[in-house]
Amino acid sequence: MIVAFSVSPSGGDPDGGVSEAVARAVKVVRESGLPNETNAMFTNVEGDWDEVMDVVKRAVEAAGQGAARVSLVLKADIRPGYEGQLSAKVERVEEHLR
Repeated sequence: MIVAFSVSPSGGDPDGGVSEAVARAVKVVRESGLPNETNAMFTNVEGDWDEVMDVVKRAVEAAGQGAARVSLVLKADIRPGYEGQLSAKVERVEEHLR
């Protein structure tokens, strides 16, 4: 499965910035060893259900350190039997654009 998620704490930075908290979450994802990528809006992570959800949970906990509340947006593509789709899905679209 591929999960795209965004996590954001509330009530931390007086200027409304969340980059430090997001960096803590992304660090958890990168240290997990699962295929992943981060863009301006989401972090994508690929693996089986249990390992991906464990990483998301730990990333939310990391981002929420010191915050009274955390918001999580999550979208999942659950396709049993497929691996390497983090890049393969993009490549299929690029093929159509050529």
